[in-house]
Amino acid sequence: MTISFNAKKFKKHIIYSLFAVAIGSTSQAATITSQVTSSTGNALGQVSFEDSQYGLLITPHLTGLPSGLHGFHIHQTPDCGDQGMKAGGHLDPGHTNSHQGPYGKGHLGDLPVLAVNEKGEANIPTLAPRLKTKDIESHAVMIHAGGDNYTDTPPLGGGGARIGCGKI
Repeated sequence: MTISFNAKKFKKHIIYSLFAVAIGSTSQAATITSQVTSSTGNALGQVSFEDSQYGLLITPHLTGLPSGLHGFHIHQTPDCGDQGMKAGGHLDPGHTNSHQGPYGKGHLGDLPVLAVNEKGEANIPTLAPRLKTKDIESHAVMIHAGGDNYTDTPPLGGGGARIGCGKI
């Protein structure tokens, strides 16, 4: 499978990520933490979600993942059973049926890609400007094997298999 690279969208992702780091946890808002496991049941770490005035600040503390960029989404159901398949599809309360990434008007659950370093660690904070913690409660966070080009071609941006999941 080939995933096209959209430099403009990736640049926007990097800018939002740097902005997320800059704002840190300046808000007094809600924080939710999700414990994430691999599709085989191994602990991968946790992801914290915190409200900020600019959207949802997402801070991963994950290890044991393949290096590279991975699709990262909020899925409908807080159930990681059947290798993440019980979590359902991407959170889409507006019934857009469109995968446009965290900055588009498609699925609300589309997050910025998860960047994993060569040691298998993901620890770079990022920002999802359309979300708040209240939007993601009682859902699941999902990590996909492949990257995400924020389009519907290939389906759902090309993320592919579900390799990590956490109940929120």
